[in-house]
Amino acid sequence: MKPITENALRLELRNSQPEVYYVPNGSMLTPAAREYLQQRKIKIAKEGEQAKEDGPRIVATEVPPAQPVQMQGEQVKPKYVDYETGAFYMSKPEFMTQLFGNKLVAKNHPRILFRGKLDSLQALVVLDQVLIGENGSEKLVADLDNILGVLREIMRCDVLDEEYRGETIIGLTHAELRERSHNPQKFFNIKQMVLPDKSMGKEYALLNQLRTAVRETEVAAVDAFSDGKKFTRGDIIEELNRLSSAVHIMMCMYLAGLYK
Repeated sequence: MKPITENALRLELRNSQPEVYYVPNGSMLTPAAREYLQQRKIKIAKEGEQAKEDGPRIVATEVPPAQPVQMQGEQVKPKYVDYETGAFYMSKPEFMTQLFGNKLVAKNHPRILFRGKLDSLQALVVLDQVLIGENGSEKLVADLDNILGVLREIMRCDVLDEEYRGETIIGLTHAELRERSHNPQKFFNIKQMVLPDKSMGKEYALLNQLRTAVRETEVAAVDAFSDGKKFTRGDIIEELNRLSSAVHIMMCMYLAGLYK
């Protein structure tokens, strides 16, 4: 379907006020274009359909999306481009937000939902640092600061469309994180998959909450970066997986008394 944008309509209808606007077969109005027609009280119908009231017949002309449009002898370039359809906007609709650069997506787009999870996760780490820092371990707070730095770098790489290149988390490589997470008995003398209990204390409960939030963010990343059976940002998905392992290791270290 070829999009008809608000800017294209403004150009086409700048000298007319039809009662009905007929959308050609194979074309579609962008949400902003539809809202523009509604504001001008212009009825909308598909080409070939009969509107309820007869009026001057206007059929849309095609304007290539994301291309400069001629206006009064000047080249007008779009300020924003729809990432999904290629349609362009001269102002940002309220229901859309920037994915990167001037590319817009709806605010419920999977990439934006992932960034929301990532943002919430960072907020949770900061809150944990405050609560633990009141009377808890400085080393634990420092490790949480490292976790926060990793999350912020993931966000930066996503927004700028750059590859994530982090090699360690809390001083451990990806291989070391995996090894310790899968065998806590060997490294910390802690049984694997110890179920949380209130008797284990506030710090342990906060770390467990953080671990589950990392897992939720990882799932959101898989949704955001799936392209059929392929995934476009394996670097970010892998880092989030290792990040949950890192938090699990921190929980084991806490039970082992290494944060005292």
